[in-house]
Amino acid sequence: MAANSQVSASAKYTVESVNLGGLTLLKGRVKTHEVFGLSNSDLVPGKYEGGLKLWEGSLDLVKALQSEVKNGNLTFCEKRVLELGCGHGLPGIFACLQGAAAVHFQDFNAEVIRCLTIPNVNANLSEKEPSIANVTGSSGEVRFYAGDWSEIHELLPHVKGNKKDQSHSSGHSQVAGYDIILMAETVYSISTLQSLYELMKKCTSHPHGVVYMAAKKHYFGVGGGSRRFLSVVEKDGELVLEYVQNNCKGII
Repeated sequence: MAANSQVSASAKYTVESVNLGGLTLLKGRVKTHEVFGLSNSDLVPGKYEGGLKLWEGSLDLVKALQSEVKNGNLTFCEKRVLELGCGHGLPGIFACLQGAAAVHFQDFNAEVIRCLTIPNVNANLSEKEPSIANVTGSSGEVRFYAGDWSEIHELLPHVKGNKKDQSHSSGHSQVAGYDIILMAETVYSISTLQSLYELMKKCTSHPHGVVYMAAKKHYFGVGGGSRRFLSVVEKDGELVLEYVQNNCKGII
């Protein structure tokens, strides 16, 4: 896991619970100024990408995944899962609780991974699996990666053509790539849409890999949104689009 700076020792992690359709998950609260020395801003491009905030799309995505599993449209059992732009990591944590073989969490900031994602994973998994209460020392089924979308594929172990690809040695599958990719509120910036899409293509297992995305239709002030991102996907034509949910706020 790459790290650009040391995390402040004064960063305080406070546990809270969130109820999602009968499922209770634990999440932390960490103050931005204690970690980055910034005011409690949503993001500072290139320095802090909002990972300490719990974005509503993350909650919407977990609810949608619950529905997909309940309706028999999706299973995480023995699947390789990647959550991009994870922040709190709640969708990835849901995948862990559903029996995924491997769940990898990625965020732009190593500080977010250390101060929030890892503690959140610990809090939610420790009661169910005491043996992985300390995920940083686990057998590798739960891993964490920090870095930019244009470069992070070099570190991820299940990327097609990557020297680190462990697909043929994992025993789970002989097909390279991740079976399920999860991402919430990742398409906010127009400047990163293409690099995010290229990363998705590199990471998705073919022909049965799926990507679940929750996003607003438009993010005011930064130019991105689901409409612009889906136009990138449609123009390329390699991936097939399917709407799971659509409301006034955004899509999944």
